[in-house]
Amino acid sequence: MKKVLLAAGLSVAIAAAAAGGAVVTSVRRSLPEAAATECAVETAVLRQGSTGGEVKEVQRRLKNWGYYSGAVDGIFGSATRKAVVAFQKKNGLTADGIVGKATYAALGMNASYNALQGGSVSSGGNSKYTSSDLYLLAKAIYAEGRGESYTGQVAIGAVIMNRVKSPSFPNTISGVIYQKGAFTAVTDGQIALEPNQTAYNAARDAINGWDPTYGCLYYYNPAVATSSWIFNRKTVTVIGKHVFAI
Repeated sequence: MKKVLLAAGLSVAIAAAAAGGAVVTSVRRSLPEAAATECAVETAVLRQGSTGGEVKEVQRRLKNWGYYSGAVDGIFGSATRKAVVAFQKKNGLTADGIVGKATYAALGMNASYNALQGGSVSSGGNSKYTSSDLYLLAKAIYAEGRGESYTGQVAIGAVIMNRVKSPSFPNTISGVIYQKGAFTAVTDGQIALEPNQTAYNAARDAINGWDPTYGCLYYYNPAVATSSWIFNRKTVTVIGKHVFAI
């Protein structure tokens, strides 16, 4: 009788274990998607001790803008943190030295910002624009503003991108750049100059949404501008030698 009871008890235990195993398997199969999202968001937040390509990109941008003077090595050390804090203070952000959603937005790093928003975590660029668009925008930036700071060069690209989005201008990068009388560099032939890597980087940042002009559609150098019409536009900001206006 004991043997029968023991066998029955063992059968119940095996059945329960099997049922439990099925439940555990089901839970484990549902974990990867949630874990991947959590991992992407966690990785997207950078702080001292972080490493990798995201850190490297933050360092590159901060170095281009004069906040960081160390090596672009993908290691978030004390020097990188100090640069992040300085950038945050300059842009009115919480100066905690952590690169989160607001700091990514100010840096123009949209893919990382989107990850924290719960959107796409793809590190690719804006697929709406081609390599030819990038090249032409870099040429325009180089021709119009190669003597300007990095931010000033991005600002020129941002004006072009703002025009693309505006119903008052052509809706393509080439259409905006080659619109009759729009840019001096096209009129005088400097658009034919080959852009350098800085201009490419600035063009990429502008395409990806960084806008130091806050939506401006015009810019001009008051030292050489001759059109009285442009002087009547509302000034939003001044970067280097250029006045940016709407």
